[in-house]
Amino acid sequence: MATALPTLASLRTFEVVARHMSFTRAAVELNITQSAVSRQIRWLEEILDTSLFHRVGHRVDLTSDGRAYLRDVSGALRKIEQSTLRLRSKQNGSILTLATPPAFGMRWLIPRLPRFHKAHPDIMVSLITRADAFDFLEESVDAALHYGHNDWSGVETVPLLGDKVVLVASPNYLESDVSIRQPAGLKNAVLLQHLRRPNAWVEWLSAAGISGVNAWAGPGYEHFYMLIQAAVSGLGFALVPRILVEEEIRSGLLVEPLDIHYKASDIYSLVYPDDRSDHRTIMSLRAWLLEECLASE
Repeated sequence: MATALPTLASLRTFEVVARHMSFTRAAVELNITQSAVSRQIRWLEEILDTSLFHRVGHRVDLTSDGRAYLRDVSGALRKIEQSTLRLRSKQNGSILTLATPPAFGMRWLIPRLPRFHKAHPDIMVSLITRADAFDFLEESVDAALHYGHNDWSGVETVPLLGDKVVLVASPNYLESDVSIRQPAGLKNAVLLQHLRRPNAWVEWLSAAGISGVNAWAGPGYEHFYMLIQAAVSGLGFALVPRILVEEEIRSGLLVEPLDIHYKASDIYSLVYPDDRSDHRTIMSLRAWLLEECLASE
């Protein structure tokens, strides 16, 4: 006899309850009664023969089984949603789902996308944010933009731009201590850290020939856009790809106090699975990105 499987409605109800940790709020989002939510969860627990929630008065919390099940269910629901949108969008042309680091997507890619849409009106680009490498088999993503140094295995890598890294700070921060305008003065400065690139300052200081500076001293930020805002706010020096701060440098919000030219080993690249080299939409994106990078450089 076939194994009884949960309905899509019950899984959706479970995900919403788990997200809100409330039957009442789940009922509002799903536009059903609270008793209907309770029935769906009770039926799901019977099917699974386990408790998904601890119930304490009006409060609920996930059990260990519930937490494990939520991870799988949430991923499955996202895949169904993405696949549905992908299929529905075909009536208007092709859709390409592209992963991008947040700062690169916001500051470099999105402002240029109108030109891609004009050149390829039949291709719709959908963006999601990913800062690290992932498994293309597990994600409904066609291609990705990645900041690294050819460190993503099993993919075709097309280097683009972003290896020119600059030292920047706000004018107000530089005025706070005249000594930090000199290379040796960096030992007295706050070095803003990129938490995903803990050796960035070590590599930059070594390339610049600057010694006697604690390369790890300073507050950390997870993403470049946070690092840039911290520098603009006068919290210290930041090392960032120049393409991400061109507007701030032009406007004077950030300045380059030291005439030090540095190329990092990391670079923004287009990556996609090896077996998608003949994918029309990916090849169109690849050609367009290379043209844009040439113009940008």
